[in-house]
Amino acid sequence: MREPTREPDLLAEGDSPVAGPPDGVDGGEDAWDRLLKEVLIDAGCPDQITLADVGGLVEVKERLERSFLAPLRNPEMRRAYGAHLRGGLLLWGPPGCGKTFLARAVAGELGARFATVGLHQVLDMWLGNSEKQLHELFEMARRSTPCVLFFDELDAIGHSRMNLGHSAARNVVAQLLVELDGVENSNEGIFVIGATNQPWDVDPALRRPGRFDRTMLILPPDAPARAAILRHHLADRPLAEVDFGELARASEGMSGADLKLVCEEAAELGLAEAIATSAVQPITAQQLLAAIKAVRPSTAPWFESARNHVRYANASGDYDELANYLRQRRSW
Repeated sequence: MREPTREPDLLAEGDSPVAGPPDGVDGGEDAWDRLLKEVLIDAGCPDQITLADVGGLVEVKERLERSFLAPLRNPEMRRAYGAHLRGGLLLWGPPGCGKTFLARAVAGELGARFATVGLHQVLDMWLGNSEKQLHELFEMARRSTPCVLFFDELDAIGHSRMNLGHSAARNVVAQLLVELDGVENSNEGIFVIGATNQPWDVDPALRRPGRFDRTMLILPPDAPARAAILRHHLADRPLAEVDFGELARASEGMSGADLKLVCEEAAELGLAEAIATSAVQPITAQQLLAAIKAVRPSTAPWFESARNHVRYANASGDYDELANYLRQRRSW
């Protein structure tokens, strides 16, 4: 019987085939080391960011500094108090609010390499390959410390096994648990950060001590943060005199991604006027307010869904912070 031919993996332009060695390479340590430059964002890169580049989120940055970054920067104090570097950080909340940007900023604060692990870099159609590829990702990180491994959309890779039945995806979750525990290899110098919009879909075992045991809710930016984000996206565009405080008040409930779209919409309005007059025209407050009115906050559907989980599935208290946020905004 003719054996099936394996189709090549389809990668988006610019993606790196991080889950396996190149064709014709034996997959040894040298092969994986040669891939590091393609996979990891090195420490000290010109485009590396820090928490100072994150607009707003003052409370989140303070909590990160207190519970995660400060202990890492003070090893002697950490040893004196018997604190360990085990465990990871889970960022959760509505989409477009800066979870990935924040993870990169943490890597910048640590002076560490940064590697994003997505679903396409782990899952494989052949039985056993997904677990192998996940193991190889951790092996690369162990040879490249300090390194931040960022699992984007963690619920896709670490979905609750209660909902997976006898699917092969259960083995991927089990392999992730093994790698996080560092049973066969030390994870010293590896800082694992996960991000998800659906924390209720993440396997409970991933939330136990030593794994993703620290959690932070990343909410839509407040008014000062919205003003800072708007300033950032308008900085290199011709701009008339505008009141950023007024714009921030008008954009209540918008995510960082929504605000970026507002600036792009306003820029299109300004460009259309410039083309019509054959002269560069600054973007006006009226154009920005029109763009804000045209862009609907993308966070609303998420809050509608999250409200049910807060009401009926919060016996553990995991979503108390979100419940308080909803009460304060009378969205309860």
